[in-house]
Amino acid sequence: MPRRSLLRLSRQRWLRLLFFLNLALVAGLIAHLIWLYVAEPEFESVHALQVADIREVLTQRNDYRFAVVGNINNSVSVFQNEIVPLINQGGIDFLISAGNAVNGGRQESYQAIYHSLEQLNVPYVLTYGDHEDSDFGSYLFYEYFGPHFYSFVAGNSHFIFLDGTGKSSASWQLDWLSRELAASASLHRFLFIGLPLRNVVNDAPLFEASNYLNDPRLAGGIMALAEEYEVNTVFSANLTLFSHQTVNGVDYVTTGGAGGILMDANSSFHHYVTVDIEGENVAIAPVRLNVDRPGWWRILSSVASTVYAFFYVSYTRFLLIVGLLTLLALRLYRLIFEERDYYPDFDIDPTPFLGKPLRVVMVSNNYFPFVSGVSVSVDRLRNGLRALGHTIQLIVPRYRETWQDDRSLQRIPTLMAFGEKGEFRLTNPFNARFRRCLRAFKPDLIHVHHPFWLGSMGLFMGRRLKVPVIYTYHTRLEHYAHFVPLPGALFRNLISHYLIKHFANRCQGVIVPTYSAEEYLRMIGVKTSALVQPTGIDVERFAHVEASELTALRERLNLDPSRSILISVSRISKEKNIGFMLEALAELQAQGHDDFHLLLIGDGPDRAALQTQIETLTLTSRVTLVGMVPPDQMALYYHLGDIFVFASTSETQGMVILEAMSAGLPVVAVRSSGIDDVVRQGVNGFKTPQNRQAWGQKVVELKDNAELRQQLGHNACRFAQDFDIANFASAVATFYAEVLAKYYAPSR
Repeated sequence: MPRRSLLRLSRQRWLRLLFFLNLALVAGLIAHLIWLYVAEPEFESVHALQVADIREVLTQRNDYRFAVVGNINNSVSVFQNEIVPLINQGGIDFLISAGNAVNGGRQESYQAIYHSLEQLNVPYVLTYGDHEDSDFGSYLFYEYFGPHFYSFVAGNSHFIFLDGTGKSSASWQLDWLSRELAASASLHRFLFIGLPLRNVVNDAPLFEASNYLNDPRLAGGIMALAEEYEVNTVFSANLTLFSHQTVNGVDYVTTGGAGGILMDANSSFHHYVTVDIEGENVAIAPVRLNVDRPGWWRILSSVASTVYAFFYVSYTRFLLIVGLLTLLALRLYRLIFEERDYYPDFDIDPTPFLGKPLRVVMVSNNYFPFVSGVSVSVDRLRNGLRALGHTIQLIVPRYRETWQDDRSLQRIPTLMAFGEKGEFRLTNPFNARFRRCLRAFKPDLIHVHHPFWLGSMGLFMGRRLKVPVIYTYHTRLEHYAHFVPLPGALFRNLISHYLIKHFANRCQGVIVPTYSAEEYLRMIGVKTSALVQPTGIDVERFAHVEASELTALRERLNLDPSRSILISVSRISKEKNIGFMLEALAELQAQGHDDFHLLLIGDGPDRAALQTQIETLTLTSRVTLVGMVPPDQMALYYHLGDIFVFASTSETQGMVILEAMSAGLPVVAVRSSGIDDVVRQGVNGFKTPQNRQAWGQKVVELKDNAELRQQLGHNACRFAQDFDIANFASAVATFYAEVLAKYYAPSR
């Protein structure tokens, strides 16, 4: 391999490793954040204990000292490293936060402030402020500390705490405050509200003009009650300044310097407030920090302190953001700078693999004795590849019923069975037999037929064994939302498409039965190399039947020769849209076009409901539910019919349509993906919108025009000959060779 290619490959590997390491980091951090919110709280109802301690400290005391701080904002360098030591050494009896103790209402912010406050040697209580309320933090404050507004009496003082965030009703708070003050017999009364009143602080610092209490009724009510009941002081925070104003005998103190960014060096400074009580006297004074420092230094240090606090408190979120940005950068790098060639590599030579007998493991979640389109497709491909000389090992679920198994077929034990008759089997994908079988077989490649369960295990083993994996897209998963225990819209519109895209892009090749199916895969983002190849049919077997057997079957079913026989083959389930077809036939019967008889072949969970619908629509003499027919008998039933009718919109191919065509039946079907590629309008049949009148009109047109019916039937038979099993297997084998050549190419 050229040196440049090796270097590019090495760089891609390192980038991929970095991508997955960041992905693991992001996943771990998200799990950690989730754990913070669901784990048992480390502390709760702190105020109950702290208030009891304050009362004990002030028992029978008329002289004491407490400190008030505002806007701690989880500060470490200012509050924790400077203010807390001063409080512990300065004869302070207890501390009160006037609001914004945290920088946000997140879980980690509350945990960080708790650990900072626990370094105090004195009790403390908090006022519920704007920051405590942010980020949905209201319930955390209530859980960790206590109610949003509360009061207590200690010593000769009454301490009342209000909620200025709007979380609590202003009318309720004012009524409560009035009753508290009216009943108070304390000598001193102090109010705390996290937001300052506009009419007592006129000039806010830069960018803080809106940081006032924005409820005029609450602000006016507080001032009126404070004056009426001779409140000593109303304390607030939320502005990065110290302000002490007296209005009508009430002191209004705003303190916001215990941390955070200083906006204006002239009016803002880091500080806390001391309140000295000596009998009837109250003295309030700020304690300034770093008074000898120039203003510009104080602003820069406040910014550095805030940045440090952010990292200290929110380092997990920071790492999460960095991880997400790194993932985005790596993704953009791949999109912008990595060279891409969207054309096939024409230097790839599949010739060495074309003449080589291959060892192929085929993995399917469905197989006989359960009859389905996937089972039939897998079986035909298996037989076709064997006829070309390839060795096939088939790994499928185990069923209760027996089948003609041989040594090339490995059954995996079933964990669960779903469906009316247990036809959907959930096997044990971790069964040791599965892995042993694959390793012992030593496949050249693995071909999976489902994007989940055994299919996922097949993809995993392909990576372990270092062989390519081919995926056949059989099923439109979005039409099976009613089988999945998830919200239908979520599975139908998101999960099903993501599942297909993610799985297909991890494979080395995708086989789709029609061009419309390939278009769907490209639309959802599948970039894997694809082969458009419908499932083959045994044209010869369906084209000819024994006349005597056909006569005997017609007599056994007691069919009226004067009626046109409509044939439909389908699993009887919601996604097959059979109800639409019955309603259209009921309308034809009501219009007098009752010379038809529908043979509905198949079984499924909705059979009882369908029989009820047939009786409700009075179609009992016009529709027969034949039930399940053995695959080797299907040709006889097709030859009984005059027209093949179909209404399913969930098909990727509609294999039964090709079988009916090979038996010479023209088709009337509802237009949908898969159907659109097989039915040629007016050539081998008709495809209509999902409209009962339009669909029924085409049935009548073919039923009443024998010449047209014969011509379209002849065209259908010729059209089906191109889909013989031999052609199907040959095309798939060639695709195998191309995928193998690309997989083992030196440039890879």
